Amino acid sequence: MIQRIQSIYLLLASLAIYALYLFPIVNTFSPLGARKIMVTGVYEVINNQVAQTEPFTLLTIATALVGLIPIVLIFLYKTRKKQATLVYLDVVLVIAYSFWLAQSVKGVAGKALEISDYSIGAGLTSVSILFLILAAKGILRDDKLVKSADRLR
Repeated sequence: MIQRIQSIYLLLASLAIYALYLFPIVNTFSPLGARKIMVTGVYEVINNQVAQTEPFTLLTIATALVGLIPIVLIFLYKTRKKQATLVYLDVVLVIAYSFWLAQSVKGVAGKALEISDYSIGAGLTSVSILFLILAAKGILRDDKLVKSADRLR
């Protein structure tokens, strides 16, 4: 059911994860040049052109899968208990994913003396977790409403 508020929250959580493809996580500036670290890899300016120097293939695939899960959860609206459980499981998965993302960025950015500037992508997993928690609250509120309506019958 698309009319439910938790469906909107789940869609926003998925969009926040997929926005990692658009926004860099960290911009680094070193004596060797500027680098942009994204989910897809590390991009450097070489000969006045931006080129990918280090790909993050597994992280790219994991981002697609983590972003797909909230979209799939939208269509489990008939089984609210299962949907709520899977939303909480997805919160744990996004926390683990954000830890992996932070360790990948730390491994690349911490190699040399440089100045780092965190970008929008650094906070998008936190925004996704917030939307997932709001969706879980909406699912539980919906379940409570259905149970109270069943009691009245």
